[in-house]
Amino acid sequence: MIFITAKFLIKPEHAEAWPEISGPFTRATRGEQGCLWFDWSRSLDNPQEYVLVEAFRDGEAGGAHVGSAHFKQAQLDLPPYLVATPKIISQSIDQDDWSELGELAVKAP
Repeated sequence: MIFITAKFLIKPEHAEAWPEISGPFTRATRGEQGCLWFDWSRSLDNPQEYVLVEAFRDGEAGGAHVGSAHFKQAQLDLPPYLVATPKIISQSIDQDDWSELGELAVKAP
């Protein structure tokens, strides 16, 4: 899979509304056949920072995402709400879902 984590720094006046602002892009991406997940989280330390954790089945699915009409629309719609260009880590990894964090295993009662 292609595993991506990106940090978005949102302008202060738009930080509360970011889930709604990014909503159409998020919903369209989650509907893509090759999207495994596309999840936003908000930083506990900086309320202007949102972290996007996303994964696509493979490079082909990732390419389809970047070539989609909703991605192109997001390239036009989202930057005016950002303080800076988002930071990204993107890696191809040999798995297709989350693994368990064994060091914090929850024991069955």
